Amino acid sequence: MRYILLLASFCLFSHAGVTDFLTLKEAKEAYAKHEYEKAAREYEKIAKEGSQEALFDEADALYKAGRYEDALKKFQAVKSPKLKFKKLYNIGNCYAHMGKIDEAIKAYEEALKIEEDENARYNLELLKKLKEKKRKDKKSKKNQKKNQDGSQDKKSKEKNGSGNGSKKESDNKKGSEKNRSDKKEKKSESRNRENRNGEKPQKSGENGKKQSEKKRSMTKEQKARQAQMRAEAKKRTPISDMEVRKWNKVLNQRGIPTLMLPLPTGKNRKRSPDETKPW
Repeated sequence: MRYILLLASFCLFSHAGVTDFLTLKEAKEAYAKHEYEKAAREYEKIAKEGSQEALFDEADALYKAGRYEDALKKFQAVKSPKLKFKKLYNIGNCYAHMGKIDEAIKAYEEALKIEEDENARYNLELLKKLKEKKRKDKKSKKNQKKNQDGSQDKKSKEKNGSGNGSKKESDNKKGSEKNRSDKKEKKSESRNRENRNGEKPQKSGENGKKQSEKKRSMTKEQKARQAQMRAEAKKRTPISDMEVRKWNKVLNQRGIPTLMLPLPTGKNRKRSPDETKPW
């Protein structure tokens, strides 16, 4: 009975080994033909049996197929110390393809701590340069945006200043017009004040015309009266210088320093011989 069980176990393990060998062969052939999806499926069958090498090869096949996130998970699941350098190196490659530069740099640096590798070093320096370039581009865009904002602010200020200048010119123009109006009012007021003070205002052409029309419209009676007044004025005999001197003598005796004598009126009027003939 014991021999039967041993024989059965040997046959089972032999069959499993033959199956894994055939599967591994198919996986390698598919990988060589660039059939990476098929190769990943074949490697997965073997990895389920606990093979760390098959798990790494499955992750590598997924990476070749462009499935970087799935490949990253498989690489991270590899626990074999012998595959640690390759694991970290390929994790860096997955992160780089996914655009996660900082994570890729960290993975390459960890891999280089284990082993110096030309490809890993090249990829690391390349990503550092790419990171620096992005930083400079970002800074340049920020400065460019700042300059554009400053230029727009300057244009806005100049526009506002121009508007204020135009407003100021308009205010000055209004002020000038107001000053001219005030001057005209003052001039008119001055003329009116001169008229009130009794000064003869200057006659305009229209006033002269009105007065001329007024003269023409005078009646014959008014004209006759004016002629009579002029004739009476001619008949009056002006006082002579001798009479002025005699009157001054009489007034000086009376203590009255003027030629104007108070004229008595009414019944009580008395004439002095001196008043009748002062000389």
